[in-house]
Amino acid sequence: MTTPLASSPAADRNKQPILEVLQQVLPARGTALEIASGTGQHVAWFGAAMRSWIWQPSDADPPALPAIEAWSQQAGLTNVRSPVLLDVMAPQWPSSGPPFDGPFDAVYCANMLHISPWPTCAALMRGAARHLALDGVLITYGPYLEDGVPTAPGNLAFDASLRERDPRWGIRRLADVAAQANQVGLRLQARHQMPANNLLLVFGRSQ
Repeated sequence: MTTPLASSPAADRNKQPILEVLQQVLPARGTALEIASGTGQHVAWFGAAMRSWIWQPSDADPPALPAIEAWSQQAGLTNVRSPVLLDVMAPQWPSSGPPFDGPFDAVYCANMLHISPWPTCAALMRGAARHLALDGVLITYGPYLEDGVPTAPGNLAFDASLRERDPRWGIRRLADVAAQANQVGLRLQARHQMPANNLLLVFGRSQ
């Protein structure tokens, strides 16, 4: 039986702008771990466009894994591995099964920090620091609050709706996220303005 393709309109809209930045900031080839792959649309899109990269999708929700794999299987991608169960809060990544075949040249995480409790940010940073190559980068994407930068009305409304759904959720301050990264030796290296009031952030080890 064929697994139905899960679909997110937002992922469909932002996959190409994100891809264009990834192609700018990443080398010609490497291995990437995607955290919180969700529907699987991003990793399939990136895998199809960046064939010299090996992609490892993951998600904390077991029922999501077959749908993630379905996107890559439909595209016939051989450079996207089968998704693994990964909860960033777990003491080891992945949460079950054999250890990763790493380290990774990039860890990519989109739209997770604002729809999960704040401690997941520190856990993401710790795990990325463990599994990144020395010159690897952590890339995060989503909405952020920036000191000294007016917040778009849409993001203010989005933040309020998130906190109404779960008080532990909400758009994070970029400065707070960067501070968590600093604690594990990762520094904010680049900030890319993205459509719909989102940012793509690149963190790496101090050189």
